[in-house]
Amino acid sequence: MRSRQVLTTVALSFVLAAAAASSVGATPVVSKDAALPVGSNLNEEILDQPTERFGFEAAGGKRSYLFNLGDMLFSSAAIFGGKARDAGMSCNSCHQQGAGNAKLFVPGLSSRPGNFDTTGALFNAKADNGVFDPVTPPSLRGAKYLAPYGHDGRFASLRDFVRNVIVNEFAGPEPSGQVLDALETYIREIAFLPNPKLGPGGRLTREASDAARRGEVLFNKPFPHDPSMSCAGCHQADSAFIDHKVHDIGSGGWFKTKTLINARFNAPYFHDGRFDSFDEVVGYFDKHYDLGLAAQDRADLVAYLDAVGDAEQPYTRNTVQAEVDEIAAFVSVLDVAIPARDKEVIGLTVDSVGGEWRELGENFPGRTDTSVSGGLQERLQARAAVRDLVLSLRRVAMAVEGDDFDQAARIYADYKKQTVAAAASLKLAETWSLFNPVVHDAHFLALKQLADLAK
Repeated sequence: MRSRQVLTTVALSFVLAAAAASSVGATPVVSKDAALPVGSNLNEEILDQPTERFGFEAAGGKRSYLFNLGDMLFSSAAIFGGKARDAGMSCNSCHQQGAGNAKLFVPGLSSRPGNFDTTGALFNAKADNGVFDPVTPPSLRGAKYLAPYGHDGRFASLRDFVRNVIVNEFAGPEPSGQVLDALETYIREIAFLPNPKLGPGGRLTREASDAARRGEVLFNKPFPHDPSMSCAGCHQADSAFIDHKVHDIGSGGWFKTKTLINARFNAPYFHDGRFDSFDEVVGYFDKHYDLGLAAQDRADLVAYLDAVGDAEQPYTRNTVQAEVDEIAAFVSVLDVAIPARDKEVIGLTVDSVGGEWRELGENFPGRTDTSVSGGLQERLQARAAVRDLVLSLRRVAMAVEGDDFDQAARIYADYKKQTVAAAASLKLAETWSLFNPVVHDAHFLALKQLADLAK
């Protein structure tokens, strides 16, 4: 789980004083000095986050070195370049917890919340095609089953898709083989969320409603004016509800069939996010293909899509412990990288994990944040503990830069001991942190009020 407080921000009297200097803070962006345009919103303040499940968990497996490295890189701005890196953006900014980001909005690149022009000039002038064509960042759940990749299916492999995002969309340096290996390993493990309404072969179970079962019949029924077509012809239930093809459905081009699994949580819909609900989607197909659906038919189809797109526990409350556990998994790659004298991974880890700690520390408001009262000493101790951990990691990097890997190993061993005390300080201050819904809401209400004043 991730809090991802990594957007550019503004120095405000009631916001953390360190925010302006570190480009860490809150959304929406209200400062003209920020790395992203005023009005940008990456939905970084969410407390109930999309639930993230992995394939190896269902099989009783464990996190591998490559998985942990990929998970860390997915959350790191270090692999991007230019504006994206300056803004602290990462893969997770658009694909939160592997899901989509319905509130993503960058003025000049978005036509509405939930879409983003990946070929605009803001992040990579070389990729600017002069056309405003925003698309929705897709959910990556079940990605290993969903080739081809990209809305228009231009990439046959997930690896090529990932490289394109890094190099062309966000102007990052050419990634090494191990960076691509790690990211691909991580993304392939992002699993669909369990859905008790779906059984073998994508058939509905008894958990589904009568309306949904009626919708299932309609979904498989041939279209009136073209019996060779049906909803199920493209969204094949026994194949993750896709056909691995692109189609022209009158929406402005040829786009690949999207999965319907867990799709209740993938709004907005269509490649450009033009529709907010399944009802709008069904209405479009009814009109475009002249299906002649009665009101009850449309309602039943929506019920079917709701059932297929459902999930158990779609959201999970974020906590200090969840953040600490995730950072521990990230930094564990140093257990391998330091003995292997792998400078690339050590550098990426120090940069990325240091950023993770700083972001976590920003969840504990400092003296100047008047949106929270009480627990000041605890909050300050938590922030100090985080600063010490970041400094220890920097000392690891300095030792590695001097080719003193034995010293790096000793500093890293001390760092691991520090984390125990730091975690205790963070948990002690949790009551007065942004992990407390009351404090969280008061903090971001103050920011929203400022944003409204800046309009």
